[in-house]
Amino acid sequence: MQKLNLLVFLSSQTQMDKNTRKLRSQDINPCIEESDASQKCMDAYHYDKSMCSAYFQRYKNCRKYWHNIMVQRRRDGVKPDMPTAAERLEMLGAMGGKPY
Repeated sequence: MQKLNLLVFLSSQTQMDKNTRKLRSQDINPCIEESDASQKCMDAYHYDKSMCSAYFQRYKNCRKYWHNIMVQRRRDGVKPDMPTAAERLEMLGAMGGKPY
């Protein structure tokens, strides 16, 4: 029984580590910078959400912007759906910065 529990724990731990790596991957998550800024704000203001609403909005705008890009690429048959980190930097550079 203990052996089975250990296997279940290791399996769930591996899955959690995989999900964490996925969320922290620059190629998968285009809004890591905004997410980190929101978290730093929350840490600085002792989790008073009212003090960080601008950071939350910037993160929300980022997610919405890149989601729309992803949907458009999917419609156009472009792979991968989400531009890589290098492609996103190029796209943002051509626009003169972040539009959100």
